[in-house]
Amino acid sequence: MRTLLQLRMLNSQGIKGPPYRFIHGNRKEVAKMRQEALSKHLGLTDNMFPYVQPHMYSWINKYGKNYVSWDGARAQLLISEPILIQEILKNSEKGFPKREPLGHGRKLQANGLTVLEGERWAKRRKLVNHAFNGESLKNMIPALIASVEAMLEKWKGREGKEMDIFEEIRVLTSEMISRTAFGSSYLVGEKFFDMLNKLSVLVGRDAMKMKIPLIEC
Repeated sequence: MRTLLQLRMLNSQGIKGPPYRFIHGNRKEVAKMRQEALSKHLGLTDNMFPYVQPHMYSWINKYGKNYVSWDGARAQLLISEPILIQEILKNSEKGFPKREPLGHGRKLQANGLTVLEGERWAKRRKLVNHAFNGESLKNMIPALIASVEAMLEKWKGREGKEMDIFEEIRVLTSEMISRTAFGSSYLVGEKFFDMLNKLSVLVGRDAMKMKIPLIEC
């Protein structure tokens, strides 16, 4: 009832969106648009938004920069206006609590900054700030250079051959994290990164599953 009242208030302000579908909300539409986007050849373009988030791209063009969609039985408001995004991120009045991750998402995010609130968030943020201050970042530069040089060395002799750039950049990122955070190469922690990647895939699939309200699978 409360959700319906909020939805009516938003509609009265000109904020609309795709209609609610019983139980699954808009999840089937999102899954279908993503599958169609992935089946198309991307070509040479830097406009990745229609490919990565086709449902958002479509609904923003249809309903405007701010619209309401349905995640199962839960209404959710998408904001894409920079001024409103800035206001939400400031969250000075604590009026925008973080959404608790569900299912496998809890395992992936654990007790990270994206889910913590209040004093626990402040303590964790302080630790992160220390790791990423100016002096710490300067000390990381040699390791970052070494990672890039190793990647370029591996690319030698591949002129004219196809490469999976996504995979190459993924390995480069993992190599940089390994060197700067753990003082080792990517190969040492390859199994860990592989498991983390598989968990990310599971979380993505789990997010699109139909769930019956009050019953979590």
